Amino acid sequence: MKFIEKMFKSKMKSSASNSENQKDVNHIFLSKSLEKNINLIKKTLGESSDIVIREFFAGEDGKIKIGVIYTDGLADKTLVQTFILEPLMLEMRKTNLSANILSKKNSFEILKNYVIPKGDMKDVSDFEYLFTQLLSGNTIILIDSYNKGIAVDSRGWESRDVTEPTSQTVIRGPKEGFTETLRTNTALIRRKIKDPSLRIEAKQIGRRTKTDICIIFIKGVANDKIVKEVHKRLDRIDIDGILESGYIEELIQDEVYTPFPTMINTERPDSVAANLLEGRIAILVDGTPFVLIVPALFTDFFKSAEDYYHRFCFSSLVRIIRYFSFFITLLTPSIYVAVTTFHQEMLPTPLLISIAAQREGVPFPAVFEALLMELAFEILREAGVRMPRAAGAAISIVGALVLGEAAVMAGIVSPAMVIVVSLTAISSFVIPSYNLSITIRILRFLFMILGATFGLYGISLGLIALVLHLCSLRSFGIPYMAPMAPFNLDDQRDTIFRLPHYRIFSRPHLISQKNIIRQQSPLIAKPTPPKDYE
Repeated sequence: MKFIEKMFKSKMKSSASNSENQKDVNHIFLSKSLEKNINLIKKTLGESSDIVIREFFAGEDGKIKIGVIYTDGLADKTLVQTFILEPLMLEMRKTNLSANILSKKNSFEILKNYVIPKGDMKDVSDFEYLFTQLLSGNTIILIDSYNKGIAVDSRGWESRDVTEPTSQTVIRGPKEGFTETLRTNTALIRRKIKDPSLRIEAKQIGRRTKTDICIIFIKGVANDKIVKEVHKRLDRIDIDGILESGYIEELIQDEVYTPFPTMINTERPDSVAANLLEGRIAILVDGTPFVLIVPALFTDFFKSAEDYYHRFCFSSLVRIIRYFSFFITLLTPSIYVAVTTFHQEMLPTPLLISIAAQREGVPFPAVFEALLMELAFEILREAGVRMPRAAGAAISIVGALVLGEAAVMAGIVSPAMVIVVSLTAISSFVIPSYNLSITIRILRFLFMILGATFGLYGISLGLIALVLHLCSLRSFGIPYMAPMAPFNLDDQRDTIFRLPHYRIFSRPHLISQKNIIRQQSPLIAKPTPPKDYE
């Protein structure tokens, strides 16, 4: 043990020394010598082939030495050539510009105002900021005899076009989804909410990846305490890299050891806009189309964006079906195992005789049948996801049919068990949230074991423990089971049922505790039929 501790401490010291060396290099300020600056850039980046360094002499007499550095593949070459290199080489031949740059201290202001026709330009004074801008796709301009530089926005990498979301499809509603480009995603939200109170605050997380992250909320609608808590939790993250929003979700959630998701993730801009209008906060991560929304409630995972595009009666019916499917998926196999094992007297005599006849040649107990079939279905579902798209659906469907039929013919499982597993599998696809579906898949096995061990009493105890666990969860301080527990009558307008839009005139009370009213009085907003024409 002492040897392991020594090895661990030595590794920690070596990693700390490496990080300190990197930190020392990053915090070096720019030198007045252009040659020294470029040599340090080459040394730090290891002579990388994608780093383009262009040195040239500008000005009327060629007395101004300039260095232009950009990253090939991240910067737009046409933009660099047209808006940076050509103005520096041609415009600076004018006598007055050359003289001003050589003689005055505000030379970079002259470049910004008279030479480079670009909007977004930032001053660079240290190498840490220089490397961040350079490796983000911006172009760095350095001038000899000046310990300062300019970072010009020239990002232009290849990106995926805005297409229909693949994980949250709808029949009626917008067909656009987020992409892997952060600025495209913020623009999609701006198109939905043209309000000057919409705030987009940027951060960078990850010591090495320096991933761009945006926090979006509506000032005056979102709870200021929750906004501060989001900033606090994000600032607390100290990790090498953030590659997807799932990293952020695990690092800032209230409760780690729970199967239930406490954050909403979506790739639909209309869903994000609707949640922002309710007072929630969106977290966008560069490089992924999935946006996080906080705080999240248990009932939010049964809602779909399409619920608000159809008539309220149909949306309410669909929501009831989703809740019913939740209990079918969670409890059907366990109830079947419990009833056939311990509580046969609860079944009608003809049904009991039919099930007994089906199970006459089955050598395994009901719980083993259920676990075997559920495990086989999970394997088929995972295989369908991982297989190539052209063959995935065919393999999952054909595999399920062939496997189920062969298992019944071989006498391994009974036909009733195949029906139970099939009903459970179909019901699991009704729930809109994939994260909640994963949770149900995990809990289903636990309830089957409880049903096989203690019968319906075990299932009842499991449900009590499940409800207690759900009531103990929080999402950024908001009770997870709200508005059920604590119960709020006003918020029931858009929970299990969805009332007409003119009746949903207030935002969720626990989420947005100010500016609650979102529309005029329901009596005024109610549509009135026109009078008959005489």
